[in-house]
Amino acid sequence: MHVALTGATGFLGLRLLRRLLDTHRSVTVLVHAGSGDALHRITRFFALTGVPESSLAELPGRLRVVETELERPGLGLSGRAFQELADGLGAIWHSAGSINLAGDLPELRRTNVEGTRNVLELAAAGRASPVVHHVSTAFVAGSRREGVAYEDELDDAYGFENAYERSKYEAEALIHAWSGEHRRPVVVLRPSILVTDLPPHPELPSHPFQVVERILRDARRTADPGGRPRVRLVGRPDGRLNLMQVDHAAEMMVRLAGRTPSGGVDTYHVVHDRDVPVPTIAALLERLVEVSIDLVATEPDDPSALEALVDFYPGLTTYLTHRRRFDDTRVRALFGSSAASDRVDLDYLWSGLVPRGLVPAGPPPTAAFPSARHA
Repeated sequence: MHVALTGATGFLGLRLLRRLLDTHRSVTVLVHAGSGDALHRITRFFALTGVPESSLAELPGRLRVVETELERPGLGLSGRAFQELADGLGAIWHSAGSINLAGDLPELRRTNVEGTRNVLELAAAGRASPVVHHVSTAFVAGSRREGVAYEDELDDAYGFENAYERSKYEAEALIHAWSGEHRRPVVVLRPSILVTDLPPHPELPSHPFQVVERILRDARRTADPGGRPRVRLVGRPDGRLNLMQVDHAAEMMVRLAGRTPSGGVDTYHVVHDRDVPVPTIAALLERLVEVSIDLVATEPDDPSALEALVDFYPGLTTYLTHRRRFDDTRVRALFGSSAASDRVDLDYLWSGLVPRGLVPAGPPPTAAFPSARHA
């Protein structure tokens, strides 16, 4: 069975590609038109993460790179090229999308909703009726901050924290409608926040927390360049976030995709079995940006210049108030204890955000738990 993958040069997509190449002789990667360096970026990632030279030399023969325009009908291909692509596929992995928490809804819909629509069009056109594996997010649960979010739930009753969450919800709703209309199976994979302990490198995709770090650092440089300023952030000391090792997530996704689909929409939460306390996130940001963070219940009436700049970014503090849990009973029923992953703690997060050899500004983190292995 031949497989195609969108988003193959992204933070998760590169790990999915590596796993897919373990089980498929070749993979078609659908990349954004004009990104002629896709094969180079993939090769560099594999080289930097320890893939043997012999395997690197095989990559050009095992990868077929097709330039597409995800937001356009027919993926921007000619009718003939589109049909030939569709007819050659047994499975489609849709991992591409925008994760811009500050993006506006029309922009995010173009990528996350219309992009999904066009991938489904490709699947519908394929002679072999390829199975679609859609990478969504556990955060389609929206603004519900307490309780348990279940895999079979998909509604907008709680609203959404940002336009990104809404666009991913709308993409899932589109998938359900398409599956029902065409009577075709779709596997929906909902990861939580994906992280790594692989140190940053200019040739690797950015760690999701690097965006937060840059925002805080830029705000600090603009508003309070000296000393160690104190920042009040809205957050709960008893709050928690689910952070999942990206390599483990990719492994679980490919294992789930290997199961025979039910015929409808099969949804799985690909999440960690232990949440990370919000104070751990605050401690990480303190160490990265050299600020002191106070978690407060409400926004201060007298925000400092730095606090005002930080608050301007809508995706930064919202999640520090969450206490909900993502249910993953279905995954555990399938894989048992193997679904669990090594602990994500301050050491792990620090390792993935700071170049090797850099000494932290504050006391070094305590090495209490082993880091997760790389795939």
